[in-house]
Amino acid sequence: MCSVCGADQSLKAWLDYGTKYLQARQIADAKTDAWLLMEYVANITRNFYYIHMHEPMNENDVADYLDLLSQRGKLVPVQYLTGEAWFYGYSFKVNQHVMIPRQDTEILVEEALKRIKSGMKILDLCTGSGCILLSILKEASVLGVGTDISQEALLVAELNRKRLGVHTSWIRSDLFENVEGRFHMILSNPPYIPSAVIPKLEPNVRRYEPLLALDGREDGLYFYKKIVDEARSHLSPGGWLCLEIGYDQKDCLKNMLKRYGYTKVKIIKDLAGNDRVVVGVLNVQKL
Repeated sequence: MCSVCGADQSLKAWLDYGTKYLQARQIADAKTDAWLLMEYVANITRNFYYIHMHEPMNENDVADYLDLLSQRGKLVPVQYLTGEAWFYGYSFKVNQHVMIPRQDTEILVEEALKRIKSGMKILDLCTGSGCILLSILKEASVLGVGTDISQEALLVAELNRKRLGVHTSWIRSDLFENVEGRFHMILSNPPYIPSAVIPKLEPNVRRYEPLLALDGREDGLYFYKKIVDEARSHLSPGGWLCLEIGYDQKDCLKNMLKRYGYTKVKIIKDLAGNDRVVVGVLNVQKL
């Protein structure tokens, strides 16, 4: 018998233990994370738990639970431990080769869907887990292509494509390097954190999420400059460019799009009131 919980080896006792363990290590969402890890290792639902909470937890599950609690206590994100993250109402596979999808990024999906028409062809640069493109493909009748410089990220994206049951294609490409043709819409959530800021990020982000998906070079604008410029050769006349941006990049991105000939430029805030997305239309006369 494991001595951690004494004589009481019930699911409830272990969940209480997990919560206290994570709280002692200053994990902000200790109670939620303790449950998510138990749900994962024991393969149970909330309903099952409430009916069987006083029954003993399987010994093998206990060992796995303790291991995951230890890793979470060292700030490994819970999504990487369970291999799953929720985005726009869909479950996505994730690992340390892709960024964990954020709720803020759902604003990019929402704004894209407002402008999408059936039959459009869309391109998602820096696709990562594929969560942006695949969510759109689940919601709209469009054709999609996703690119990423990381082959490991594209393998995750393909797992998610199969998981969601949609059709798309992936291209390993440094932005537009291997992209051909034109699209009605180009989307991207590129790396946009200035290099000097990376060491100041929260430990769970800077230690475990891929640097390749975070580092926007010296001023955080490196990838935006390339995308905004080169997208003009890959957008159909009147096509939309939709980008996630950092909370303090509004003026830079707004001016950048206008300078490169985009019209109807608009900044959209996220639910917290932070500037989150910039959109613009390619001006036909500027082609």
